Amino acid sequence: MRHEPLMKGASIEQFSAVVKPTGSKCNMKCQYCFYLHKNDLLKQSPQPRMSDFILELHIKQHIEAQSCSYVDFIWQGGEPTLLGIPYFEKIIKLQRKYKKKDQDIFNSLQTNGILIDEKWCKFLKKNNFLVGLSIDGPKNIHDKYRLSNSGRSTYPKIMNAVKLLKKYDIDFNVLCAVNADNSKKPLEVYRFIRDEVKPNVIQFTPVIQKVDFKIAPPIANNQHLKSDSLEIPKETHPPIVTDWSVKPDYWGSFLVAIWKEWIEHDFGNVFIENFEDSVAILLGFGSQKCTSNELCGKGLAIEHNGDVYSCDHFVYPDYYLGNITKTHQADIISSIKQRRFGLDKRDKLPTTCKQCTYLKLCGGECPRNRFTKTPDNKPGLNYLCKGQQTFFKHVIDDINILNNKLKRSVS
Repeated sequence: MRHEPLMKGASIEQFSAVVKPTGSKCNMKCQYCFYLHKNDLLKQSPQPRMSDFILELHIKQHIEAQSCSYVDFIWQGGEPTLLGIPYFEKIIKLQRKYKKKDQDIFNSLQTNGILIDEKWCKFLKKNNFLVGLSIDGPKNIHDKYRLSNSGRSTYPKIMNAVKLLKKYDIDFNVLCAVNADNSKKPLEVYRFIRDEVKPNVIQFTPVIQKVDFKIAPPIANNQHLKSDSLEIPKETHPPIVTDWSVKPDYWGSFLVAIWKEWIEHDFGNVFIENFEDSVAILLGFGSQKCTSNELCGKGLAIEHNGDVYSCDHFVYPDYYLGNITKTHQADIISSIKQRRFGLDKRDKLPTTCKQCTYLKLCGGECPRNRFTKTPDNKPGLNYLCKGQQTFFKHVIDDINILNNKLKRSVS
């Protein structure tokens, strides 16, 4: 049956849009950043900045397209604070202009924290922003990959941002990128974030980046490629991950080590997104994250010029959906191409995954990480699979302990 797109501006069930008002422009040069190269890939201007026209159009459309009683706006980059406070004051005015009656507007800002000062904190507190702060651990660990454009430590400025966010009582979460280095120091990383940073929520995100075969040197027949200590025969042609990418085994052991400490000492007091998601699924509340959902496709990425892509991790020409100056967001999110993108997460799972005991916990994981092969040599296996299974086994084994703790907490 032919799909009929929504009428322009029609409200649909809630979806999110990660907006990049500065494109990939940033005041840091993290070695593992997956977005810095977008400037060249998307042929962005040297100083990308979302115009007033595109900004207002996005806010208007995003509010129009939502049928819920609240609307979330997500501002990322690059580094969005480079736009300055006046730009975000404009955002607040536009949101008030287009807000529907009895509708709440929420804003979240993902930042590296370098520019966060007293003025920023006053603005963020006044307008009830949720802040996502990126930090990878204590100084010796954080500075391994997260340096400034000039190669200097960013740790002091980020910890100053932590101090100011606490001073102004601003809700903030921490995003910790788990890479080849800090994945070997799970408790040092966790205890530092828990005891020194003390965010509302901790999110551990694995760093996984494939090496582009198009720029790799030619390999002789029967020669083996090496990625870190992992040997991969050329004949299977799998992608190779970068040296800073986390290995599956280390990802699993990282989560398990922190899980053991969390369930013993911190359950109910420290909120770790990865763990809350698994517990929620096992207790029958369903997935809390897109990566563990059966389907995806409800999270668009919008570039500074209004171009829309299927997801923040799929900002590539093949996943281009249109531009908000020509097509309303409501029509883009419900388009055939985006619906197919969302269904592919389930439909393109290998048979091995569909029969796996842990499928309900991982949902096949993020499609961007499904680039290795199954034991029966079929494509589409999650690169992290082995580590994820190690972690999920511990979660399932400990569910009875969790149930007991939950019963005590409500009694």
